[in-house]
Amino acid sequence: SLTQPLSPFALAAIDLLDPSDAPGGAGTGHYALDVVSVIEATLDDPRAVLGQQEFRARGEAVAAMKRDGLDYDERMAALEEITYPKPLAELLAQSFEVFASSQPWVRDFELRPKAVVRDMYERAFSFAEFVSWYQLGRSEGLVLRYLSDAYRAIRQTVPADARTEQLLDVIAWLGELVRQVDSSLVDEWEQLVNPTGDPDAPVVPPAPPSVVANRRAFTVLVRNELFRRVQLAALERDDELAELDPDVDWPAFLDRYFAEHDDIPTGGAARAPVYCAIDESDSANGIWRVEQTIDDPAGDHDWRIRGEVDLAASVDEGAAVVRVTELLRL
Repeated sequence: SLTQPLSPFALAAIDLLDPSDAPGGAGTGHYALDVVSVIEATLDDPRAVLGQQEFRARGEAVAAMKRDGLDYDERMAALEEITYPKPLAELLAQSFEVFASSQPWVRDFELRPKAVVRDMYERAFSFAEFVSWYQLGRSEGLVLRYLSDAYRAIRQTVPADARTEQLLDVIAWLGELVRQVDSSLVDEWEQLVNPTGDPDAPVVPPAPPSVVANRRAFTVLVRNELFRRVQLAALERDDELAELDPDVDWPAFLDRYFAEHDDIPTGGAARAPVYCAIDESDSANGIWRVEQTIDDPAGDHDWRIRGEVDLAASVDEGAAVVRVTELLRL
């Protein structure tokens, strides 16, 4: 069953997107995240989150404008245009008008483009990191409930034939993220959808399952941890990288890389699963070996980040614990 009043519109909007991510198609070129954005636009706004996203975006914009030498009046004028992220806003607005022309009842509801789930995924944040980044310590419950609602809406709304492998990865990641923070929310909904056991038994919040038990979701967590390094490297944030990986020389690696290339791409293509190799052959010893390839502008793909996933530590932390062991060029 559809969970939101605007779910029928969401189905129509998803049909406009190209699962192949071919150039020139509708959307941003990342089908899986565009589907998430369509669903997020049908959900109620978590205003505390959006307010902090806008506050952060404006702060970063002011810093950039100061570096560019804009005076105060110019900065204030430019700030009026800056808000929280609204992926696909124009496409969704146009599609909404077309849909409403044949389904006028839809005008009783407001479309609300936003990016909470998408922002968290693109930044490769855990729940705690997202809360910390946006200073949402007093709104953790709101964030968790929104993520749970988004997971339920995606699961209930997106038809099976629209679910690509990458979208299935995102769905698995989101479900596991919510479950690790508060398993009772996801498990309560799963029980409603697929009731089992004694209906009269007392409800006891279960402990979250091992984060490594859901292989698809855990693999996404591992890929996100590696791609987080790519994102930080693209921004040349040596200090943060050194804090994450004190055993490798990130500054020297980046100096060598940027001597050959002007930038490190971090778009949808750069985070494709093909660039992240995972070797599970040493699982019996509690280790996965991983290698992230940087999608350099020249397409040489010879700059690599190698590391290990500590499975036991991941179970303890409820998150993928990745340690980078080597930075190299082939």
